[in-house]
Amino acid sequence: MKGYLDTSEEVLKKLNTKRTGLSAEEAAGRLMADGKNKLEEAKPVPLWRRFLSQLADPMIIILIVAAVVSGMTAVYAGESFADVIIIMIVVLINAVLGVAQESKAEKAIAALQEIAAATSKVMRDGKQQTIRSEELVRGDIIVLEAGDAVSADGRILECASMKVEEAALTGESVPVLKTERVLSLEEGTKDIPLGDRKNMVYMGSTVVYGRGAAVVTGTGMDTEMGKIADALTQTKDNETPLQGKLSQLSRILSVLVLGICVIIFAVSLLRAYPAISGHTVMDTFMIAVSLAVAAIPEGLAAVVTIVLSIGVTNMSRKNAIIRKLTAVETLGCTQIICSDKTGTLTQNRMTVVEHTGSDETALAAAMALCNDAYLNDKNEVEGEPTEAALAAYAWSAGLNQNLLKREYVRIGEAPFDSMRKMMSTVHEKADGTVIQFTKGAPDEVLKRCTHILSDGRAVPLREEDRERILLANKSLADRALRVLAAAAREYTARPAGWEAGELEQKLCFLGLTGMIDPVRPEVLPAIEECRRAGIRPIMITGDHKDTAVAIAMQLGIITSPEQAITGAGLDEISDEDFGNEIEKYSVYARVQPEHKVRIVNGWREKGCITAMTGDGVNDAPSIKNADIGVGMGITGTDVTKNVADMVLADDNFATIVSAVGEGRRIYDNIRKSIQFLLSSNLSEVLSIFFATLLGFVVLKPVHLLWINLITDCFPALALGMEEPEQDVMNRPPRSPKEGIFSGGVGLNVVVQGIAVTVITLASYLIGHYLEAGVWEITNSADGMTMAFLTLSMTEIFHSFNMRSMSQSVFTLKHHNPWLWLSMVASFLCTTVVIYVPFLSDAFEFEHISLTEYAVAIGLAVCIVPFVEGTKWLQRRRK
Repeated sequence: MKGYLDTSEEVLKKLNTKRTGLSAEEAAGRLMADGKNKLEEAKPVPLWRRFLSQLADPMIIILIVAAVVSGMTAVYAGESFADVIIIMIVVLINAVLGVAQESKAEKAIAALQEIAAATSKVMRDGKQQTIRSEELVRGDIIVLEAGDAVSADGRILECASMKVEEAALTGESVPVLKTERVLSLEEGTKDIPLGDRKNMVYMGSTVVYGRGAAVVTGTGMDTEMGKIADALTQTKDNETPLQGKLSQLSRILSVLVLGICVIIFAVSLLRAYPAISGHTVMDTFMIAVSLAVAAIPEGLAAVVTIVLSIGVTNMSRKNAIIRKLTAVETLGCTQIICSDKTGTLTQNRMTVVEHTGSDETALAAAMALCNDAYLNDKNEVEGEPTEAALAAYAWSAGLNQNLLKREYVRIGEAPFDSMRKMMSTVHEKADGTVIQFTKGAPDEVLKRCTHILSDGRAVPLREEDRERILLANKSLADRALRVLAAAAREYTARPAGWEAGELEQKLCFLGLTGMIDPVRPEVLPAIEECRRAGIRPIMITGDHKDTAVAIAMQLGIITSPEQAITGAGLDEISDEDFGNEIEKYSVYARVQPEHKVRIVNGWREKGCITAMTGDGVNDAPSIKNADIGVGMGITGTDVTKNVADMVLADDNFATIVSAVGEGRRIYDNIRKSIQFLLSSNLSEVLSIFFATLLGFVVLKPVHLLWINLITDCFPALALGMEEPEQDVMNRPPRSPKEGIFSGGVGLNVVVQGIAVTVITLASYLIGHYLEAGVWEITNSADGMTMAFLTLSMTEIFHSFNMRSMSQSVFTLKHHNPWLWLSMVASFLCTTVVIYVPFLSDAFEFEHISLTEYAVAIGLAVCIVPFVEGTKWLQRRRK
């Protein structure tokens, strides 16, 4: 129902109601038919379903299968269930961590409900009553006064200077002056934008000035707020780039594991043919299981989760609160940041930034007295934003509004009227002096002026003065400032009445003030850093185009007005044309919620990782639809906070940039951990593979699990704590299509894996020689123990190589104490498991000599110069 295009009487007729309101019986019937004035609640996801979803990852499934196979093998062979227990512990820890970090069910719809007022004033049975807001029905007549929250959508029937704050719904930074008059469509338009429907009020807005009455035209899910709630329930969560890459890695490892197991099983059976027995088949099957365990980086899922958790903790200390673990790294590849203007790029506080006039004190005093804002006990200004800005301006000029009002007692007034575009107040001093102050639109105030204040006295207003004032007004307006003029009139006695026509004439012009919602001081350098990091900032606002363009040009978001477009202009562009032209625009003004979603989707369809920031209810659908949604923690509504992937505790745009840098650091560190783990696991696979082909056992499944979970996980976690590299914010965002093995990671995994394999097999053969005194390829307890020690410590030393994937570890200017701690911990654990009797017996290790121990460690150190050499060659080649 487009009530804003109908007269109030037509709306009342369509709703079958009258100005005196509905009867209690009629209201009850409509409540029964239409339902309560509340939004539908989202069903929470059960805990068991969220837990099971954590187990759906292919790598986790492979681990579970490996545990089942290991269990069956243990039962058949009468061996220990250590493998099964360790694997299941890893699986459970990973699932619990995931649920703990991502578990809270969506609260967006509940938050939307909380926005509505608990009670509303309504006309029932011809008299005013206060009822619960959820009992409002279509046709109810609601009474609105300053401070009231609007609890349903309604068509205004009458109003007196009523202004409504709609920033949370439309993005409009200035309260909207409402009217009861019918609106009409402009030529060539299909509808009136939400922010321009000045004869309507909407659920979620607040009356900040004046009073009025409206007939309810929509309740619950039929309101504009309801449309947003419905959009939220239909928007699906998107997979982050890291989730995609890890899923891809899981699929690759799944195929790799199955392929290797089948190959080695077949080769082993062929070697044993024709003397194949049930025992031979089971031994061969155990070798295949060993390879599966070696190929799967059991700790990878846990390492990634913990590294992300640590990153989340670090970001929370910097006022960026992450609600989803996997959203952390999305920031690192963000290419587009679509930002709301009001409260995000600006301070959401109107401020006088310019003035003209010969006497600023007189101008500030007039603005403070012709004003309904006030100073509270803490000397903070409260009231309608524009008037509060003028009172704050007076305070900055050294005038205390409260003291002024005591000196100049208000005795009469002509309230603001949208037709006159001004208001006047009359004051009397203790000595009987009567003075009037008028403020309003400059052109209208100037029409009523006959004098101008010059050098402290009123002189006749000349034509050149008038032209100069109008030129100054245009100059301020062209900069998107909201301009108000002030004038004064002195009386010899109290006026006979307070009629505007009698008061507002023969005025003395005092000056102009220009105000704007100023930008946050930290935003400009933050946007400059975005540019250096290859990130494009986009402003999306419900404010007027001129204001948006002025702010955007001040911040460097655009360089000309042609780079801005309105929501109405966007409606005239087809989806195909918009996709082709989207790069032309960096500012969108007078937009509605559906426009924001369209803009976000437009960039995402071009393959760009897109972030959307905002604080209002109107931002919620686009925030949820973006690759990463960023909500404001202070000025943001609960809706925005609950659908966002990240919430800024300080509402600081610069925090977003800091979070982007942190996201890049975390992703870099995760890639370091992945390269480290996969090269380590590849070396284990190759060692088992070649040892099997040569006819000896280099390591057993339990040895591999120990290495993967102890000597691999600790350093991998420590790599996640590595500080960012120097160029982290001076390089373009990585492509979302970039594979996890891109940039030479895949080649490095293979080269480094082969190197560790050679070192491990060499340690086994040397150990066998030191034990038997001859060079031969047979099973050796000393050789297996030395191979275990060498492989464990090689991976420890190799983790130091991974502090930088391209630079020499010896040139890094910072230290990683966590890596040193992990080395000591892994070294002690490895030594203990070899030399503590009951542990060494369980692992079937030999108590090797000091010489064998030293040789094994010496071989392990060889990985450092090898990798340093390959990195040097790669740098030379580049």
